[in-house]
Amino acid sequence: MNKPSVSQAMIDAYDEYTHLTLDRRGFMDRLTKLAGSGAAAAAIAPMLAANPARAAVIAEDDARLKAEEVSWPGSGGEMSGYLVRPAEMQGKLAAVIVIHENRGLNPHIRDVARRIALAGFVALAPDFLSPSGGTPPDEDKARELIGTLDPARTIANGVATVAFLKAHELSTGKVGAIGFCWGGGAVNDLAVNAADLSAGVAYYGRQAKAEDVSRIKAALLLHYAGQDERINAGIDAYRAALEKDGKDFTIHVYDGVQHAFNNDTSEARYNRQAADLAWERTTAFLKEKLA
Repeated sequence: MNKPSVSQAMIDAYDEYTHLTLDRRGFMDRLTKLAGSGAAAAAIAPMLAANPARAAVIAEDDARLKAEEVSWPGSGGEMSGYLVRPAEMQGKLAAVIVIHENRGLNPHIRDVARRIALAGFVALAPDFLSPSGGTPPDEDKARELIGTLDPARTIANGVATVAFLKAHELSTGKVGAIGFCWGGGAVNDLAVNAADLSAGVAYYGRQAKAEDVSRIKAALLLHYAGQDERINAGIDAYRAALEKDGKDFTIHVYDGVQHAFNNDTSEARYNRQAADLAWERTTAFLKEKLA
């Protein structure tokens, strides 16, 4: 049996389902119409969604790393997360916060944290759903909970996470952040609100408001997908504001690829060529700015 074809309209429907107002039933109804049958829709849906079985690019028990669950004071409550570092550390290392998508702290983001640690950093993947009891296994429930978070408290928890890593015994005091989708927007929020953030990498994330750009002190690396009209609508205004205030920033738009192109658990949207290039740029940027 041939693999079913995934169209841009199907990807757009999935984006509306995962980020906007379309519910699961509405998404499947639309996908069925686009695919031509319920059977075809049932085959395509898993290709659009994330597959947890593909999450472990770096094994949890990789001998090159040491990992642990940690907690620290947040805004009005405790934050929890996944801390990873190279097993054979020679002295202290710069620290990088790894901020999850709107699915919460799932196996894929834990894997990205391990990748960051292997690049030579202390990596911390916070669970921004800590105030809601932590990330649930059901990603639909996780997205629902993300939508209920108080934005001001979420930003304050991010700022507290920067402070935690800046003072951590394994850290040089230099702190960066990398985030994806919802987490990309969170990186831009951190850049505005955390004076101690030295570098931020946002993958296809919501931009900061133009009037807040003057408060940014961190260097920024901004990755966008060419086929991502919803997020890309804010690029021009953000670029203009960053240029006007003389900020240290670089924008890359990867032509022809989809939102979430870095997420290798999503078969239909992952683009290895763009993901590898963006990752190479990301690690080089973090090494330069956090030196």
